[in-house]
Amino acid sequence: MDKIRQNLFPVLAAIIWGLAFSAQADCAQKGMEPFTFNALRAFVAVIVLFFVSLLFAKGFKNIKNQLSNKEYLRNLLLGGLCCGCALFVASNLQQAAFSEETESGKVGFITVFYLMLVPVFALFLKKKSTFNVWVSVVLALIGMYFLCIKEGTGFFINKHDLFAFGCAVVFAIHILVIDHFTNKVNGVHLSFMQFFFVSLFSFICAFIFETPSLTVTYSCIWQVLYVGVFSSGVAYTLQILAQKGSNPTVVTLLLSLESVFAVIFGALILGEVLSSREYLGCGIMFIAVVLAQIPVTKKIKNGT
Repeated sequence: MDKIRQNLFPVLAAIIWGLAFSAQADCAQKGMEPFTFNALRAFVAVIVLFFVSLLFAKGFKNIKNQLSNKEYLRNLLLGGLCCGCALFVASNLQQAAFSEETESGKVGFITVFYLMLVPVFALFLKKKSTFNVWVSVVLALIGMYFLCIKEGTGFFINKHDLFAFGCAVVFAIHILVIDHFTNKVNGVHLSFMQFFFVSLFSFICAFIFETPSLTVTYSCIWQVLYVGVFSSGVAYTLQILAQKGSNPTVVTLLLSLESVFAVIFGALILGEVLSSREYLGCGIMFIAVVLAQIPVTKKIKNGT
């Protein structure tokens, strides 16, 4: 049963996240602006994660007992704010990346570049990376070249590709921040708080910089509900359940399949067609992702 949970749950989460790219792209094409989209998405996620937290805690009483601990509450608020700020920036950059010029599958693969950036940023925390990780970073850069640089256009990268890459950079920071706070607070509580801040900041920015439309919102309601309920609520819970007592390397590798599903669903649902050059870039980046997750065992002395 544990094997099924540890291997099936992350694949289901990857499928949900892969399909979410098509939903996000569809909303962008219908005219829903990034801050508005993420404000609504995060708001739905907050509601879902509230009930998920009740399920994990088995009622209000247990949650109240945890929150009565001042140190726990302080770490939860600080962690939620830090993670929420990073996720706010990353998710809005990602949504801004979707356009008629950028396919959802392409955004998915560029986003997955965060898997290679995490060990690079970890160096600043004095955490060394293995040789295969550095090779994967080089491969990912090559893959991104084929994905982002159109043939015959030199080194031109459109602004939407830059948004997607910026999203990957901030997602890498987001992962490291989460890694710091998950040792101090409950993961579901942390997710609830981070989505609360994402929703709050996105709503503020939406009313300042955008013109939210009820007509557009109504036309995207099912996509927003899907991303809010399944991508944010269900998939995150599946990830938590999968990581319990399992090999994090295997789980991360399976979760990275979201990039493959993003391309598949983009073709099936939105009719997107990538060029052979872009498919080559996707293939190279996927190899880089796999390589980055392969554990390297150190050689034992005396050749044994």
